[in-house]
Amino acid sequence: MISLHRSCFLNNTGISGSSSPFSYKLKKLPPASVKVTALGPNRDRNSSVLIENNNNSLKEIKEDGTSSVADVDPNPTVTGEDRDLYYDAAATDDQLVTPWSLSVASGYSLLRDPHHNKGLAFNEKERDSYYLRGLLPPTVISQELQVKKMMCSIRQYQVPLQKYMAMMDLQELNERLFYKLLIDNVEELLPVVYTPTVGEACQKYGSIFRRPQGLFISLKEKGKIHEVLRNWPQRDIQVIVVTDGERILGLGDLGCQGMGIPIGKLSLYTALGGVRPSACLPVTIDVGTNNEQLLNDEFYIGLRRRRATGQEYAELMHEFMNAVKQNYGEKVLIQFEDFANHNAFDLLAKYGTTHLVFNDDIQGTASVVLAGLVAALKVVGGTLADHRFLFLGAGEAGTGIAELIALEISKQTNMPLEEARKKISLVDSKGLIVKSRIDSLQHFKKPWAHDHEPIKKLVDAVNGIKPTVLIGTSGVGRTFTKEVVEAMAALNEKPIIFSLSNPTSQSECTAEEAYTWSQGRAIFASGSPFDPVEYKGRVFVPGQANNAYIFPGLGLGLIMSGAIRVHDDMLLAASEALAAQVTQENFDKGLIYPPFRNIRKISAHIAASVAAKAYELGLATRQPQPKDLVKYAEHCMYNPAYQSYR
Repeated sequence: MISLHRSCFLNNTGISGSSSPFSYKLKKLPPASVKVTALGPNRDRNSSVLIENNNNSLKEIKEDGTSSVADVDPNPTVTGEDRDLYYDAAATDDQLVTPWSLSVASGYSLLRDPHHNKGLAFNEKERDSYYLRGLLPPTVISQELQVKKMMCSIRQYQVPLQKYMAMMDLQELNERLFYKLLIDNVEELLPVVYTPTVGEACQKYGSIFRRPQGLFISLKEKGKIHEVLRNWPQRDIQVIVVTDGERILGLGDLGCQGMGIPIGKLSLYTALGGVRPSACLPVTIDVGTNNEQLLNDEFYIGLRRRRATGQEYAELMHEFMNAVKQNYGEKVLIQFEDFANHNAFDLLAKYGTTHLVFNDDIQGTASVVLAGLVAALKVVGGTLADHRFLFLGAGEAGTGIAELIALEISKQTNMPLEEARKKISLVDSKGLIVKSRIDSLQHFKKPWAHDHEPIKKLVDAVNGIKPTVLIGTSGVGRTFTKEVVEAMAALNEKPIIFSLSNPTSQSECTAEEAYTWSQGRAIFASGSPFDPVEYKGRVFVPGQANNAYIFPGLGLGLIMSGAIRVHDDMLLAASEALAAQVTQENFDKGLIYPPFRNIRKISAHIAASVAAKAYELGLATRQPQPKDLVKYAEHCMYNPAYQSYR
């Protein structure tokens, strides 16, 4: 384990440092003229360092200090009195230094390396081998006890944002413990590391920002994005989650502070889908913000300018997409997250044929909702084609879900797609989308403009369309009023009501409202979690149509098959695989989604179905195809258990 960190510095007079258990002090070594290579990573007594100068000659420094490199560069670019300098004590404000150091990952530096740190779980042998004696209390504990201790600590916090910050601190301190904690307590911690708490974290990101995670690519980096990507320490990247922060959950434009979303999503790729943490890269594209409150906030961490649009925006995104492919190859998955409607559809259409891209707001939401509907049919009866669907919200999520439902109906019945779409109606901010509005509609809404008289109010649309399924993706809270829910209950014995907007404050209705106003007859699911509801002596457990059911398994399936494109049939396969995991015991409790405690098993089955479809479509490059894809998916999953060191 070799670690380059910033606790030691190379300055114009030499290298100095305080990394345990030894440091090197070199004189007259210009930073531009050297390359440093560490030998003996196991820290045996024969460890040494090789210094290579511009003339490619090497000098060796042994740990016992018997050799010298004072003459590596006989003509130093910076003159000065020969002396051994420690950076903190001697550097002046006008003296240039290079924040670079060399140390073997042991001792003090090892305890601050999140990828290798085990805290009190280092055993006696490891403490001797890696110079940890005295740096830790004498007790040795198991990872399981560490998990128990951390959960006790986190549960003491009453404010969700405090729990979120504690989890992020742990991720930066001990990566494997973070993921072990999250996997073992996924139902309790998922709302902490992701929605709804991540929404508040993004709103306050500038205030709670402590250390950078991920890559921030702004307009300042235009023309240099390829080099910026190379600044990231990992080279074998398999999944990138990228946002421009313009439409964070239902909270609007949060600019650069939207970074909390890619970080949170990728945590779930690892915890729920088993993708290696080192293969994940969170990215925020900062093109400014139109949020006046952020522009005037002294703690805002992004560009203080209005959002770039048009050609300026398109050129930056195009450079980013090309740089990603150039750096990481064709098989890296790029997940677009929380882009505004006008950019989300354009980016997916533009790069869907040239890159492995996926939009979770459009495709991931659609897949998880379709899975819930397929499962709900086992309760209400009939097929998808037998039902009528009404959406409140016609943005990325609404139109994406509607299109996937239409595709599934078309697939099941051989009905033309245009005919299948007629079973689905959408309401936007101006009312029911109808043919008479076609000229003023955005392009992604036009397929849903049907022959019908204009209707302004949602309750009138319910009474006019007579839907069996009501789905909310509006991002506006409490829009499924008592009048609307009662109208659905009057039309259907078991109305299906999905209130999907995030976070909880933006949900179209609460679980309690849905069950109470429908007299306990609604089949309900939401985007954010709600507690169980008791109504007339019966306890209802609301389902959560959380995208986290789909995208981790989908990503794993794409990676393990070496897929080069995302196809709609893969999304349908993921939906069917998820629906198949719902048991009769779940239905008896009112659930149309399986419990999250089984999420890694669920993800393995989804990954297997997605991979099988990739092989079937000829989009897989990893050959030959494994015989048992479920077992292969489980085998590929990252295991956060501690490793033993030599």
